Amino acid sequence: VPQLGPQLPPRLTQQPWHLLYSTGRDGFSLRTLYRSGARPDSPALLLIKDTEAQVRPCPPRRWEPLRTPRRESPPSAPQAFGAFSASAIRSSSGFYGTGETFLFSFCPELKVFRWTGRNDFFVKGDVNLLMVGGGSGRFGLWLDGDLHHGGSQPCETFDNETLSHREEFCIQDLEMWGLT
Repeated sequence: VPQLGPQLPPRLTQQPWHLLYSTGRDGFSLRTLYRSGARPDSPALLLIKDTEAQVRPCPPRRWEPLRTPRRESPPSAPQAFGAFSASAIRSSSGFYGTGETFLFSFCPELKVFRWTGRNDFFVKGDVNLLMVGGGSGRFGLWLDGDLHHGGSQPCETFDNETLSHREEFCIQDLEMWGLT
């Protein structure tokens, strides 16, 4: 996704990124995503499209006055969201990652949610759940072990908006990009 290039750490902008995992190619499995072939020191970019991406317009931004007509995107406009981690996505017993981690959404333009410094709940995953960002029992982004369902809530780590149309969503497509 070219729009994300300027948001990445400078050391990564000229690196060759490769598609490491895709639900369309590899099936829906968090275990398979973890075994995707990324180098242990490889950053990871998760790109998600939920099942409502093609049928619902973008929600209004919270700063828009209610009386202003909402600019709706065409139904065919790609609407996606996801996360960047400077560390490889892997199964772990605790949170890992760095302050370079961020969440993002396209609806329809790019919006990036960077680390607030309030906590270090960057990434944590096991075979049943992958979480990015957290605090007070809420996760900026979470995905279940079957990669069929996920969720997004405002969280302390990134002070993000809900990334998807709803706090819980069904995954249509998921890709993970990284360095090999």
